[in-house]
Amino acid sequence: MAREQSDKKKRKNCNFCADKVEVIDYKDAQKIRRYLTEAGKILPRRITGTCAEHQRELARAVKRAREAALINYVYD
Repeated sequence: MAREQSDKKKRKNCNFCADKVEVIDYKDAQKIRRYLTEAGKILPRRITGTCAEHQRELARAVKRAREAALINYVYD
């Protein structure tokens, strides 16, 4: 019986699709930081709910922002 309830989890929606974002800007550090862990790692899709297309774009934006020193590689 408990298994039936766990199968009916609410599916997360992509925030970028909902806002109709076409390009994720690497210079928007505040928005990008929401998708990072406290250690500075990129959160996976299953946690954030982003679609595959936006997750790839988000990863690119995070890497560019790190390279441009807008966000840290590692947080203490």
